[in-house]
Parts: sequence; C-alpha cells; structure tokens
Amino acid sequence: MGVLAFDLGASSGRAVAGRLNCGLLTIEEIHRFSNIPVQLPGHLHWDILNLFREIKQGLLKSRSLGYPLQSVAIDTWALDFGLIDRKGELLGNPYHYRDGQTEGMMDQVFEVISREEIFSRTGIQFMPVNTLYHLFAMKRNRSHLLEQADRFLMIPDLLRYFLTGEAYTEYTNATTTQLFHAGSRTWDTRILGLLDIPAHLFGSIIQPAAFAGTVLPSISKELSLPPLPVIAACEHDTASAVVAVPTVDRDFAYISCGTWSLMGTELSEPLLSPKALGYNFTNEGGIGGTYRFLKNIMGLWILQECRRIWEQENKPFTFPDLIEAATHARPLQAFIDPDHLTFLRPDHMPEQIMQYCRDTKQPVPHSEGEIVRCIMESLALKYRMVLEMTEELTGKKFKGLHIVGGGSHNSMLCQFTANAIARPVWAGPAEATAIGNIIVQYMAHEQIGTVREAREIVKKSFPLVTYEPDDADEWNDAYARYRSLIG
Repeated sequence: MGVLAFDLGASSGRAVAGRLNCGLLTIEEIHRFSNIPVQLPGHLHWDILNLFREIKQGLLKSRSLGYPLQSVAIDTWALDFGLIDRKGELLGNPYHYRDGQTEGMMDQVFEVISREEIFSRTGIQFMPVNTLYHLFAMKRNRSHLLEQADRFLMIPDLLRYFLTGEAYTEYTNATTTQLFHAGSRTWDTRILGLLDIPAHLFGSIIQPAAFAGTVLPSISKELSLPPLPVIAACEHDTASAVVAVPTVDRDFAYISCGTWSLMGTELSEPLLSPKALGYNFTNEGGIGGTYRFLKNIMGLWILQECRRIWEQENKPFTFPDLIEAATHARPLQAFIDPDHLTFLRPDHMPEQIMQYCRDTKQPVPHSEGEIVRCIMESLALKYRMVLEMTEELTGKKFKGLHIVGGGSHNSMLCQFTANAIARPVWAGPAEATAIGNIIVQYMAHEQIGTVREAREIVKKSFPLVTYEPDDADEWNDAYARYRSLIG
C-alpha cells in the first residue's frame, strides 16, 4: 500500500504518491498544477477553491496507481489563513502574505507590545508578512470578515477541513504565526488580548503524525474512492522538508530552497537570546518536539519575479536559459541584499535590482545574464552570512550544508554556495517537502519509528550531488565587500 502527499508551494502544487518497501522509499508525481494568486482591486488573494479542485483532481488520478492508498496528507507554505463562520462556511478568499494591508502594521503593533516581549514569548522572527500583522491590519480596518468569523484555519488546515469537515490547526504551522507561545506550545492569549484579536478563533492544536479525519462520504462518492484516512503531516512545508534532510548527524545545517530560502539547524529547545532577536532568527516547531532554528531569506522569488517580468516583455526565457546566460556574465561584480524590503513586492524586479545597485554605488547589471548572476551570487553570500550567524548563536560548527527542495536542482546556486561558505554542499532531494510529508504518514501508520530512521531511509533512497568549494580567495574578497555593503 502507498500514501499520497499534496505538497503546495507559493507558485505550484503537486500530488506525489509514495511507497515504502524493504527500507527504501519510491515516489511518483501523479498531478502538478499552478498556484497563481489573484489580484483584485485593493487586495491580493489566493485562489483557494481552485487549489481544492486540484486536490480533488489529484485524488481522482490516484485511482490509476495500481495499488491502494493508506492515507493522504497536505503540506503548504506558512502564514496565510482562512476564516470560517458559525455555519462552517468560508468567509472570503484568503489574503496572500504579500498583500499590502500589512504595510506599517509592525510599527503599530510595537506601540502596544514590544519586539522584545513578542520574541521572548513566540521566538518568531519579525517580517511584515507574518500572520500577526495581517490579523492586526484586519482588526484595525474593522474587517467584517474578522467580525463574522468563528474559526481561524491556516491554509493546509482549511484544505483539510474542506476534505474532512474536521477543523484542527496543525502544530508546526501554528508556530509560524507569531501568535503561539514557544514555551507552553499553546496559543498566546496575552498577545491576542493586547492586540484585541478574538481568542475564540483559535482552536485545538493537532500534532504531526496524528489522524485528522476521513475524506467526507460526499467526496468519496464523487471521486469513486474509499473513505481515506487523512493524516496531519508536518503541514508547514519547511517542517516536512527538514524531516527529509538526508543526514545521520545530530548537528547539521540546511537550506530548504525554493521561493523562500529557509536556512538553519534543528534544536531541542527554542533559542530566545537577545542576540537571536538581534539577528532576527526564528524558532518554528518541528516533529517530535524539536525546533527549527532558522532565518527566512527571500530566496528564488527574486529570480522568479524577474522571469515573470521578462515574459511580459516578450522574452520567454526558461530557467535553464537564464542560468546559461549568467555563466557568461562577469563574476562577482555587484550584489544585492535579498531581504531588503524593496524586493518584497516591487512592480518591476529587474529595474529594482538595477536601482539598488545604483543606490549603493556598484556596477549596474543590465543584461538578463548579469542580473541573474547578481541574484545567484548575492544569495550564496547571504547564505554564508546566515550560516556564520547560526554557528555563532548555537555554538555549533557544521561540516557542510544540505540544500533540499527545488533549489537543489540549481547547480549554479549550489556551486556558488559551496564557494561562498568554503565547505561542501550536499544537494537533494529536490522533492524533500513531499518526501517529508510521506514519511510522516508512514510514522502515523507506525511503519517508520523515528526521524533518525526516516532520514536514513531518505539517504539510501535518493541520490545526492556533492559540490566542493572553489575559488576561495575571490569569494572571500567578495564576501568582505558584501558585508560592508549590507552591514
């Protein structure tokens, strides 16, 4: 028997079937679809009903697998949510985390409760896209949605609710909201109360690898499927990806690399020191009581946005086209800080990159290849900076860096990262989030015992590519310039 993972990212989703046989895991993608947000007058939204339609399409296609399924589970990006009314119906389309309603909200929140207290309670880094600031904006704007709501559900919770009729909030995703107490592992009623966000919206927490319901009879009948159990995987996609890091080491560093780059390590307790606050690190919940101590980096969103703009300008480049063009550009000429707020939601990403270089008195990249190379080198140098911060904060020294997720296919980024950190980079598996989702389902079925056992299975089941560092002097010089540039 197999299991089915729905893995939804900020730009696409997929249904991946997995089978465990004699200690080896095999996976098969059976459905892939786009996740395209919708800009309406005034707000940016997720098309949540279309995403649920695609989940049903994936279930429909699972009938042709040739073997029965034991269960299904969903993981998605973090932060975003839907609101359910007292009749159990969805109120409006969920806002996209890049929606502009949070502009200025962080400062307004800090007038009520300090950064220091928020971090000491939640352990979560400060970003304007955080759930807290969206809810606070809705409260300040007297949103009728918030006034009518009876239940807050994050995106995977909401899709699971549509599938089963059961409303739970999964732990790893709840921890990302900046509304969850890191010590007590419950909703933080003090923060909710101070910000006048209705506490009754926040319901029961369910842990990863727990059974969370069964596919509704009406959906089973519609799709001619048996009543499948639904598992709460690690429903934050990064939490799933970290489960699938192919290592047997207790201390390891990783990047879950995609639209965002989430870089850090795994700890047994949250790290809430003043320096962790100063470096704006985060402590997100993981499986088995662990914490993902990490930092969010803007990631390949910048490249994706450049490609989108170029497509609008009748330059339909593939990603391999852009990487090939970048190989012919002069190395280490100009850099950006990927996390600068000007890159969060610009109207024209290539122009914004050029403007940043002008403003910082660097050579300005003009061609597509020069811009792409600037992005790739800047990400690699930012990774080195964050790796050094991670080691300083934790007191650990890492032998190298694991890159999992779609970015592990980007050989230029992986090699540049190895060069920047002067250590090996181990790339793969690319489908780490789906694999982690599948593994947690097998843990729910007691066919995998521990996370260590799971990681050994991943290491045996999927090939890795090792990138050794090169050009050390040039990259050390570039890093010194990068540090002086972004401070």
